[in-house]
Amino acid sequence: MDHYEYRDANLYCEGVPVTDIAEKVGTPVYIYSSATLLHHYRAIVEGFAELDPLVCFSVKSLSNIHVLKLLSSEGAGFDVVSGGELRRAEAAEVDMSRVVFAGVGKGDRELSEALDAGIKMFNVESEAEFDNLSRLAGQAGAKTRAALRINPDVDAGSHRYTSTGIKSTKFGVDIDGAEAFFQAYGRDPHVRLDGLHFHIGSPVSSVQAYAEAIDKSLALVGSLRKRGFQIASLNIGGGFAVDGQDQRAPLAKEYAETIVPLLAGAGLETILEPGRQIACNAGVLLARTLYIKQSGGRNFVIVDAAMTELIRPALYGAEHFVYPAALAEGDRPPDRTITYVPQGGIKVDVVGPVCESADFFCRDRLLPPLSRGDLVAVFSAGAYGQVMSSQYNSRPKAPEVLVEGDRFRVIRRRETYEDIMACELDV
Repeated sequence: MDHYEYRDANLYCEGVPVTDIAEKVGTPVYIYSSATLLHHYRAIVEGFAELDPLVCFSVKSLSNIHVLKLLSSEGAGFDVVSGGELRRAEAAEVDMSRVVFAGVGKGDRELSEALDAGIKMFNVESEAEFDNLSRLAGQAGAKTRAALRINPDVDAGSHRYTSTGIKSTKFGVDIDGAEAFFQAYGRDPHVRLDGLHFHIGSPVSSVQAYAEAIDKSLALVGSLRKRGFQIASLNIGGGFAVDGQDQRAPLAKEYAETIVPLLAGAGLETILEPGRQIACNAGVLLARTLYIKQSGGRNFVIVDAAMTELIRPALYGAEHFVYPAALAEGDRPPDRTITYVPQGGIKVDVVGPVCESADFFCRDRLLPPLSRGDLVAVFSAGAYGQVMSSQYNSRPKAPEVLVEGDRFRVIRRRETYEDIMACELDV
């Protein structure tokens, strides 16, 4: 579910026509629906309510501090994977006791800053990292908590670049070695190792993949408790899929229907780290058509957004629904599947101006005829859009806009050429 719809032939985000945003802010621009962000966060909380979970929004999916403030006001926790994301959480004035720090390569400065901030816990991914965390905590006179990230060797069927639960990835500790890890570090004086964590990939549409990983984790919990270790929490990561292409992803409650019975009564605090399912369909990347071109028997729609604003199609082969923000006369509102056939549709490639052949949003897609100046919306761009953007070709980063009912506000201004060069001019 999201809060984008066509009314009177024009695309609206909640109560705001996107044409108004383009006129006032320009293009390209990221547009986020606050109602959609809150809807998907609440759906996860409600679906898993029996477990009273800590739902930690994955900051890496959409890191704007105004979005973090919005979710924090609803009681969200946060999953951070860098010192920069930790600083964003601090800038958003979130409750640090609801922040979990994950990531395979945390630096000394990042660990120390998180210790000083008093976060809830760390997800530790190696013996060397645990040693380092314990050393830094000892030097600081601090005590903290940690969960061991285990690799349950579950293939969740996600893209090979985002599959993180099989043995051959860089993430976590082989589940077969977890008991030895606890024997070595489970009684550390500075870091209380009392949790387990896994993250099997993203996006994961197989509910059974989570069930398999949880079953393996609970077996490990039982074995560790028999050895005298107090295991207080299980973090099942994130990666829940979202509706896209031509398939419907499971709803939050459908994941919960399988997961909750497995964890109910286990005596464990449940932690989740969703990002994509909350943010993805809350965002649209809005672009303006620059040129129409025919070459080599292909039709190209060249827009002012590029892989610098949304790299997922180039990086993962991700397919986003792309459509004009204003409907042609007689065209019905699209159903937002990539195989949708509009009246009078023409097969086109929608591409950007960056000097790479990989700079495209869709290929061989049937779209209504477009002209110079027409607005084009790239849907499902809320997660891993702006956060993966770049200044390649010295392109200023696009602004972000948050829509709240019939109002909108800029939550990140458009960069200038001076912004791009600032770190070079002040040395």
